[in-house]
Amino acid sequence: MDEMYIDALKALSDPTRLRLFWLVVDAGQRINVAEAMDVIGDTQYNVSRNLKMLHKAGLLTLEKKGKWVYYTLKEQSAPHCQALVNSVKFLPKETFSDVSTRCMMRLSMRINGECVVGANSEQWLAALEAE
Repeated sequence: MDEMYIDALKALSDPTRLRLFWLVVDAGQRINVAEAMDVIGDTQYNVSRNLKMLHKAGLLTLEKKGKWVYYTLKEQSAPHCQALVNSVKFLPKETFSDVSTRCMMRLSMRINGECVVGANSEQWLAALEAE
C-alpha cells in the first residue's frame, strides 16, 4: 500500500489541516504562513506545524523566499493522489466561505505578487473592520 496516500489521508483528517489545504487549493497560488494565519485566525505555531505536516504528507511543496515560507499545491502524479486532491476541490464551498473571502482579502494586500504585510498587521485588522 502507498504510505504517502495513507499519510495524506491522515493529514487531511484534522479539521485545521483540511481548512489550510482547502485554502491553498482554492487560492490556486502559493500562500505563506503569515497569510494563512490571518485567513484562518490561528497562531504562527499551529499554522506552521500544520502546513509542515501537509508538506510531509506529500500534499504541498514549500519555497523559502527571504523571510517568508510559501506553500503551494504539489503536483500529484499518482491517480489516487490526484483523486484525493480533487475530492477536496469539490467540498461544498459554503463550508469554507469565510476562508475564501478572507483569503481574497489577504492576497489583495500583496505587491507584485509578494507578501509585504506580516500577520495580524494594522493593515489586515483595518481590512477586517471595513468588511
